[in-house]
Amino acid sequence: MTERISIEDIIRLYKIDYSFVDQLIDSELLHPEIENSVRYIIYEELPHLERFANWHYDLDVNLPGIEIIHQLLNQLEDLKTENRRLLGHVTKFESWEDADF
Repeated sequence: MTERISIEDIIRLYKIDYSFVDQLIDSELLHPEIENSVRYIIYEELPHLERFANWHYDLDVNLPGIEIIHQLLNQLEDLKTENRRLLGHVTKFESWEDADF
């Protein structure tokens, strides 16, 4: 079983609003697990929750803004991955071009 924390504990520890967590879940930015009518967030999603809470409470970013920023950061990561993959192909091609036959 994956490590997880109840949403009630998250609200108490992080001092965030229950409605904010519900909005993140409704927007599919967080994906809770449910067991015995208790909702849990897996530990792997906690960095996302912390980031969203910081944007919302510290920078006053609303939920649509959080969704857009999150989407853009994911796209940026995808582009970085694709760039590394393409650079790997270029490096292989340059090595092949320099080979003596």
